[in-house]
Amino acid sequence: MKTRMLVLSSLCAFTACADSAHASEQSDAPQTVYRAASQNASKGSEAFFTGDVRVERLFPANATAHYSGAYVTFQPGARSAWHLHPAGQHMIVTDGVALTGTRDGRIVRLNVGDSLWCPPGVEHWHGATPDAPMTHLVITGVRDGRNVVWKEHVTDEQYRGHQ
Repeated sequence: MKTRMLVLSSLCAFTACADSAHASEQSDAPQTVYRAASQNASKGSEAFFTGDVRVERLFPANATAHYSGAYVTFQPGARSAWHLHPAGQHMIVTDGVALTGTRDGRIVRLNVGDSLWCPPGVEHWHGATPDAPMTHLVITGVRDGRNVVWKEHVTDEQYRGHQ
């Protein structure tokens, strides 16, 4: 929980700095609150994930900020299907150890507090290790109304690092 609060505090500070140029334009606009109890949390679809995955949406993209945020929790061995983000994605590990792989067969391990930028168009997957759950915070860009393009499921061999 401490890590989540630190990550969210850092994100808020970053967003405040990045959006300060717009502050004067929006000085009379009300703030939007997304209450935790009203957030859309759901089981990850079997069409896009292998194993038990929970997606907790934190905030949607809007007309000014073309990115959304979510916590995604993967149970041991769970992973996403291959996918890409048309406008890229930041990922910050908040609990456990994350695995993320690319089409060249490389698999990167990320620990709590590690972050990763996945540039637009890079096909990849991410998930938990075989023996422990993992949660990460993702900030995903939106381009032309899309934040993700899903591909086929990651095979067990690809997940274990064998081509």
